[in-house]
Amino acid sequence: MTASVLVAGCDSSDPETEDPSVGVSASPVPSPSLGLAAPAPSATAAPSATTATSAKKLKSGAKGAEVLALQNRLTELGYWNGKADGKFGSTTQQAVFALQKAAKMGRDGVVGPKTQQALDAGVRPKARSTSGKFVEIDLKRQLLLLVDEGQVEQIFNTSTGSNEYYEQEGETYLADTPRGKFKVSRQIDGWRDAPLGMLWRPKYFNGGIAVHGAPSVPAYPASHGCARVSISAMNWLWSNDEIPIKTRVWVY
Repeated sequence: MTASVLVAGCDSSDPETEDPSVGVSASPVPSPSLGLAAPAPSATAAPSATTATSAKKLKSGAKGAEVLALQNRLTELGYWNGKADGKFGSTTQQAVFALQKAAKMGRDGVVGPKTQQALDAGVRPKARSTSGKFVEIDLKRQLLLLVDEGQVEQIFNTSTGSNEYYEQEGETYLADTPRGKFKVSRQIDGWRDAPLGMLWRPKYFNGGIAVHGAPSVPAYPASHGCARVSISAMNWLWSNDEIPIKTRVWVY
């Protein structure tokens, strides 16, 4: 059995044969239903007047003032969840996943009493880098962090390599996300139809391994090696130029 780390990942094509420029688009942009999320308010915004109550559980499909308060509190703590609109959709669920991961609790995407306690306590992950700008990918907690001068600015749910073996063209590869320090070296502004699946607006930092948008970002490791984030999160990262070429990426 042979295993590959550097040339595996979500995109096993040869980067030396492709144009690394910003404007390359593998296919048309997604339909409006996939959404271009508005930038999230500042993570240092003033606390909201109310917070979601723990009297009942809040989960996907919920609507109203309690959901709006939840969204505002998540944004205040740095958990990216797009624009607060009072509707508990997949974007808010992604932020709740991230909070639950940071709090080292069950990852069900539902705001019950324990998750509410983590919200009230202001649970946030800490950065490892102390200077400069980094994208930090925490494999144990499955979190992607935007860090500036040691301060965590935005927190995203991510799904990295499953650490399972898979077959491709007669070879066996390990779906892992290697630890180490890297830099974003190329990017594609559109869909990349890679050998192992579709990647939305990928930012490559280690051979065929990238941060990219995906329709499915579970709360556990499930990729071929890339760091998945939601489609709307990837759109926000691009529209705010948060991960430009040469951005340092620390995987640990």
